[in-house]
Amino acid sequence: MDTRFLASFVAVVDEGSMAAAARLLNITPAAVAQRVRALEGEIGTALVSRAGRTVAPTEAGLAILDRARSLSRDVRDLQAVAAGDQPAGELRVGANSTSVSGLLPAVLNRLNKHHPAVRVILGRGHSSGLYQQLVDRQIDVAMIPEPSFVLPKSCDWREIRREPLVLITPSSLRRRDPVRILKSEPFIRYNQGRWGRANITNYLRANDIKPQQRFELDSLDAIAIMVDRGLGVSLIPDFAGPWPEGLAVRKRAVGGDTYERRIGLVWLRASARLRLIRAFVEEFENA
Repeated sequence: MDTRFLASFVAVVDEGSMAAAARLLNITPAAVAQRVRALEGEIGTALVSRAGRTVAPTEAGLAILDRARSLSRDVRDLQAVAAGDQPAGELRVGANSTSVSGLLPAVLNRLNKHHPAVRVILGRGHSSGLYQQLVDRQIDVAMIPEPSFVLPKSCDWREIRREPLVLITPSSLRRRDPVRILKSEPFIRYNQGRWGRANITNYLRANDIKPQQRFELDSLDAIAIMVDRGLGVSLIPDFAGPWPEGLAVRKRAVGGDTYERRIGLVWLRASARLRLIRAFVEEFENA
């Protein structure tokens, strides 16, 4: 049995569609579908059911899912261990959308130059979901904001960036006092789950601000565009560029380092791909 078939099956179930699994595996959706059909042919039963563009595991698929995930992980471990002293093999990295476009491209370029035998599979998600994927060993490294809880001793953490909380307003808004602006102007709330809300909620409470909330979004790019269009003001972390082009917005830092977002890398200390993880982390340290 080709272990790539198992990896493709797991990716389809985790991502919920052939197209999403194809993006994760960096192959075509047709190739993903072919691998899943080949696996079904070898096992002798349907493993996924299709409804439009979405895919869900059948009862048989659920029965083998954990074993398939474990076997795929074991194969990746063998590749990493067999590589000897040089980092080689597959490294699964999870990050949020702004980190994917802002922080990772330059680092991945350096990693590719220094360690061409390392193959990175990059997935996107929210902080809490990425952390859970790490704990479940579905990914090897998560790039997330520092959690509000103490990480277990089984995890290691490396801070790579600090992002102060900023108030963004249309450039036409001339008032300077952030508190007055937030109390009087329509508010666009950034909400990326529990971890994304904490600093913003704490700042509003500390300054006795009950904003006139108009919209709530989980995309920083979209919020910046809506502010540019005059739909309101927002509090967001000063995320790594590139910001959308052509924006006419003002940024005002608020709260100092009390409310800044600290972005870092977290990984499991007992990972069999620790050599690959350290090579990845070193590229951030040498940036």
